[in-house]
Amino acid sequence: MITLYITRHGETDWNREKRMQGWLDSNLTENGIKNAVCLGERLKETELTAIFSSPSGRTKATASLIRGERDIPVIYDENLREIKLGQWEGKTHTSIKELYPAEFESFWNTPHLFNTVGGERFEETRARAVQVLERIKREYKSGNILIVTHSVVIKCLYSFFNNLPIESLWEPPYIHDTSLTIVEMDESGFKLVLEGDITHLESVNFI
Repeated sequence: MITLYITRHGETDWNREKRMQGWLDSNLTENGIKNAVCLGERLKETELTAIFSSPSGRTKATASLIRGERDIPVIYDENLREIKLGQWEGKTHTSIKELYPAEFESFWNTPHLFNTVGGERFEETRARAVQVLERIKREYKSGNILIVTHSVVIKCLYSFFNNLPIESLWEPPYIHDTSLTIVEMDESGFKLVLEGDITHLESVNFI
């Protein structure tokens, strides 16, 4: 059996500014760095076989902080990138709502109908995220695999694990930065063991 440990990157400057990132990038905040270190501390006794990460800077940095000094191979997979948002990327939520009101409304309330210029549909993001699961199945027979990716990718994976339509994409749980989801994967399918957990952010104190 393969156990997947799935997390979102740490908080970034653009998260704090409420800017859409997509395939663009911004640096981790001090809080984002601290949270990634906290998750690394939580997982320090978990023997990770490999780390699969989106190649975005924010996910690379998060993966590195979680790994710490451990000798764990890191594989960067393009299919773990965040949803591509075209002309929205780098813009604030407020600006997008003013410039693209119908699309913005659809993004949050009718995701199955969402489309934007130069971007992806949620179905496309989900399809490539599922390709990562298939790759892990091919390359590993057992072990613990950490996946470091983005909020929309994780929500798409949830819809796949639970066999739910994109229409229900934004149902709980909310995916906080460095939240931990654990999924057991074998030939019979997928079992969600833990969903969007952030207890490591509540129990680890830094001086």
